Amino acid sequence: MTLTSASDRLRAALIPGLHLSQPRRFEDERGWFTESYNACRFAAETGHAPVFVQDNMSSSRTPGTIRGLHFQRKPAAQAKLVSVVRGAVLDVAVDLRRDSPTFGRHSAVELSADNGRQFFIPAGFAHGFCTLEPDTLVLYKVTAHYAPAEDAGLAWDDPELGIAWPVEPARAVLSEKDRRHPRLAGLPVLFTLDDPAF
Repeated sequence: MTLTSASDRLRAALIPGLHLSQPRRFEDERGWFTESYNACRFAAETGHAPVFVQDNMSSSRTPGTIRGLHFQRKPAAQAKLVSVVRGAVLDVAVDLRRDSPTFGRHSAVELSADNGRQFFIPAGFAHGFCTLEPDTLVLYKVTAHYAPAEDAGLAWDDPELGIAWPVEPARAVLSEKDRRHPRLAGLPVLFTLDDPAF
């Protein structure tokens, strides 16, 4: 199976609103070059033109590190475009739009420096990832600045979500904050389908 057909199958399985992108790489004897983000290309692929205002980067030393599941409440809700610069992750988005037919469901994709995929996650979703390799470096663009008062999360191990994380719970490396997030059943209505996606 080619990478393109694998990406096409992944795209078809995603919750509507999520988007998996495959920027083209131009290779020669030196290595490769890619446009890591092109607003015109992104708009042509998705029909959306989000304005990204902040770039975030995280470095995780240990495989099995979980960051998430994170989101910001309105009015600081963020859309994200996630990519991996070094290493690999299982990247997960959970639908928090209460009136959505996919509320509480998730989509998961593998992003790596090798496959070059990018995952677009609109506002109204919780986001998190688990590292698959040592010293993984994740870059993500966001459409709203970090707002500590609106910073929130969802329990990564909530059984209602059914996420098949690639690490045993006892071996997962998490921050103390990420260990204390509420389960889905404990969240109030935060987002609906009428909310802006970015």
